[in-house]
Amino acid sequence: MLFNFYAGIEAFPICLGTQDPDEIVAVVKHIAPTFGGINLEDIASPRCFEIETRLRAELDIPVFHDDQHGTAVVVLAGLLNAMRLLHRTLAQARIVICGAGAAGTAIAHLLLRRGVQDLVLLDIHGIAYEGRQAGMNPTLTALARQTNPRRLMGDLAEALAGADVVIGVSVGGILKPEMIRRMAPDPIVFALANPVPEIMPTVALAALISRIR
Repeated sequence: MLFNFYAGIEAFPICLGTQDPDEIVAVVKHIAPTFGGINLEDIASPRCFEIETRLRAELDIPVFHDDQHGTAVVVLAGLLNAMRLLHRTLAQARIVICGAGAAGTAIAHLLLRRGVQDLVLLDIHGIAYEGRQAGMNPTLTALARQTNPRRLMGDLAEALAGADVVIGVSVGGILKPEMIRRMAPDPIVFALANPVPEIMPTVALAALISRIR
């Protein structure tokens, strides 16, 4: 319904009773001749990266992954609007992404392509940096080489000190008021975890008001 309503595209869901990458790739390849495009949905990382890469290489129709590409496009659009309102540029901003799953890594890739220079990515193990061992996968390892130019290490509070933007695609409640207060003036806060965001809008706003006072 969403595809049809917003883009006039006829689409319908096909649910697969497997989480095995080889089986998913095989099924999608077999049904692909029926469709003009494939949109993968709710496949967790890191399996989603392998499945998407293989299907893109083996099919002659577009292959998308909603958790990655859909989220990244919407975040970039919102961030460009926020930058315009605040008379800032992406190249000048310090941006922190909390969450390094499918959505977080896709957002990071897109922001880097749009000229972001200072980007820090975090997961459950803390800030991603080149040489970190815990919790790394090929996608995160590659991003660690392209991000974190100030070579930060530590947790979310450390990453947010002086940051202009925080993009949350992680878990509810992880952003605390004191972290928001440590950010740069007029920070941009995208708390996108669902159903409970990283910080409630009223709590974030109260933290900023208290800092002004």
